[in-house]
Amino acid sequence: MTNNLQRKGTAVSSTTDPQAVLVLADGRVFRGRGFGATGTTLGEAVFTTAMTGYQETMTDPSYHRQIVVAAAPHIGNTGWNDEDDESRDCRIKVAGLVIRDLSHTVSNWRATTSLAEEMASQNIIGIRGIDTRTLVRHLRNFGSIAAGIFSGADAERSVEELVDIVASQPPMAGADLAAEVSTEEPYVYEPEGDPRFTVVAYDMGIKTNTPRNFARRGIRTIVVPANTPFADIEQYRPDGVFVSNGPGDPATADEMVAIVRDVLAAQIPFFGICFGNQILGRALGLKTYKMTFGHRGINVPVINHLTGKIDITSQNHGFALEGTPGGRFETDFGEAIVTHSCLNDDTVEGVALANGLAYSVQYHPESAAGPHDANPLFDQFIDLMTNHSPNQA
Repeated sequence: MTNNLQRKGTAVSSTTDPQAVLVLADGRVFRGRGFGATGTTLGEAVFTTAMTGYQETMTDPSYHRQIVVAAAPHIGNTGWNDEDDESRDCRIKVAGLVIRDLSHTVSNWRATTSLAEEMASQNIIGIRGIDTRTLVRHLRNFGSIAAGIFSGADAERSVEELVDIVASQPPMAGADLAAEVSTEEPYVYEPEGDPRFTVVAYDMGIKTNTPRNFARRGIRTIVVPANTPFADIEQYRPDGVFVSNGPGDPATADEMVAIVRDVLAAQIPFFGICFGNQILGRALGLKTYKMTFGHRGINVPVINHLTGKIDITSQNHGFALEGTPGGRFETDFGEAIVTHSCLNDDTVEGVALANGLAYSVQYHPESAAGPHDANPLFDQFIDLMTNHSPNQA
């Protein structure tokens, strides 16, 4: 489903305060006031526990087709700026935004506009003034669910009609969405200073801070569309291959799984995050499943079973790998390890080949937004390519 089908409406001033209603597919209804654009938007209702970083969240391509509920009660105080977008096209990717209180005062020296004004200019529909504590608890207890925000005249329709509209949208389980947010053509992100390595990065919904982290370390990043055949990337003679975060159900990503298996067979150093973790896990023989409400926030504790170190991490995923924390298992490429797990619920948060040639994590080491605990994972990739690049003399 295209963005035009997901979001339809016209921009409105934040001062007009139209009536709005959030409707869940199970019949639960929350009434409030609209902000941003007005009209109808559909998506999966999910919640984030992050206290900061709403701009990075809203421009993260991994949130494509999702209506994000902010657990933090006060949103919009830092406005919107020209520096913190995490999508290459600087477009908002969420299907809609649900908050309790909207700040009408912007208090940040970098801000160029307000949150409501930016949402209106990009035709993004929001609802404010609802009891987000009750909504988050509902999603926590019953799981992420199909939802819709209806504002203005659309909010005046009967609840029964709105529930039918919400329930008729395609489910997230089984959704193949990476191609909808991926780049259409390859592009190059040049390194700062002299290039040390060349990395091919598969754009499943990549955030801009990822190639920026590579560039700081002297990596020339060639970003390619999702599902680019392995034979097509060989021309770049990559020292390593990276698979990014992205939206959708990893069970649908058979093409990318086959590509990663080609990478592993060629013994090219591999690094993946989020969606890339699920792709590597599947390439190693693990299965995936849809979580009840997922992990979305910037304070999720993860333990590294190889070192015992605990990181506080930034996460955004509604699917996960099956596996036993710390467990070892045999693959077509040698022994593999479940290297990381979440301390909250034992969800698999990382896998790796025992020989060190491939590793991935379920969280976001690029830290946009979020803590920097996991940033050394980029340095680990440097070390891996230093010792195992296929282009070594």
